[in-house]
Amino acid sequence: QVQLVESGGGLEQAGGSLRLSCAASTSTFSSYTMGWFRQAPGKEREFVAHITWSGGHTDYADSVKGRFTISRDNAKNTVYLQMNGLKPEDTAVYYCAARYYYSDSVRGLHDYDYWGQGTQVTVSS
Repeated sequence: QVQLVESGGGLEQAGGSLRLSCAASTSTFSSYTMGWFRQAPGKEREFVAHITWSGGHTDYADSVKGRFTISRDNAKNTVYLQMNGLKPEDTAVYYCAARYYYSDSVRGLHDYDYWGQGTQVTVSS
């Protein structure tokens, strides 16, 4: 059983930065692989970034590679998404997700077992 709570969203100008946080309520956080997804109005939820339970490997969507960085602090039961060089097309509700230990695939919605409620990110032009 894992509860995920996102925070850090808000309004930012194009070119600016935001850092999203996802706090997990579990005593075995280090055993979960974590991901970030986003959903814009009228669009399907899409993959943004992934990090393994050890934090040793990451994966990013091409649209955010070089601008976003996913990281985790297992001691704090928290995963982060540092978003730099924000663009208006980054506007969406951002969700964190968790899967226990391992997944053969990390980019699909069905690759994860637990989801947060989401946090709104709005980037103005």
